[in-house]
Amino acid sequence: MIGVYDSGFGAITVLSHLLKELPNEEFLCLIDNKNAPYGEKEKEVLDKIITKNIETLIDKGCKIIVIACNTASTFVSDLRKKFDIPIVAIEPAIKMVYDNDKDERTLVLATPYTIQSEKFKNLFYQYGNDKFILLSCPNLATLIEEYDYEKLRTYLKELLTPYKDIKQVVLGCTHYPLIKKELQEFLPQALLYDGGKGVSLQTKRVLVEKGLLHTKKRKQHITFIFTNGKNYQEKFLQALDTYKKQC
Repeated sequence: MIGVYDSGFGAITVLSHLLKELPNEEFLCLIDNKNAPYGEKEKEVLDKIITKNIETLIDKGCKIIVIACNTASTFVSDLRKKFDIPIVAIEPAIKMVYDNDKDERTLVLATPYTIQSEKFKNLFYQYGNDKFILLSCPNLATLIEEYDYEKLRTYLKELLTPYKDIKQVVLGCTHYPLIKKELQEFLPQALLYDGGKGVSLQTKRVLVEKGLLHTKKRKQHITFIFTNGKNYQEKFLQALDTYKKQC
C-alpha cells in the first residue's frame, strides 16, 4: 500500500498522476485538513504534526510514503532519518524549467513557508538564476479550497497583474494546479509547470529499485483518512473526480 500525504486538496493533483502511473497499487491517502493550512505555520509546530501523520501511515502498513505537500516536503531529510521506509517528496518544478528554458523570466508561486525553507533555497541555488522571481502566496491554498470565484479572482488580480507578460510559471504548491484556468486568465502567455507527474515517476522508480512494485494486475483501490469532517470529504472526492478527468 502506498501512503499519500497532504494537508488538503493539493493531494488531488499528485494522486491523479500516481493513479495513472501505478495502476496495480493500493493507496492510503491521509488528508490532514484539521491542521491546514501548513504554509503559514511555525517550523516546530509543523514538525510535530508531520511526524505524527507519517507515523500513522506507517502504522497502517504503507510500504512507501509520498508527501504531496510542498511545505511538508521541506522536512523530508529529517523524516528519512527518523523512519526506515522509503519517502518520496514533491518539490517545485524549478529543475523542469531549468531544463526547458533557464534563460526565460520565470515566476515561482509558493507558500511563505516553502520559499523560506532550507530545502527550497538549496533547490533554487542549484537551478535558479536571476531570471527567477519568487512570489509568496499567503492564504492562496485556503482560497482554493473555499473556491469563492470572485474572491479568488480578486486575490489573483492583485497578486499577478504586475507579471502579466511572464512566459513561465512554477506552481510551487500542489493546490495551485487546481486553478490553472484561473491563473491563465491573469497570465495568458505563461506555460505552467508543476511537479505532480515528476513525483509519480520518481515513486515508481523507487518502488522498482526496492522491489516493491506490484506488477500483477488487480483492481486499484484508494482508502482515505480525513482528520476533520465528513463534509470536507465529500468536497474532496468531488474535486478529485473533476481533476482526474482534466489530468
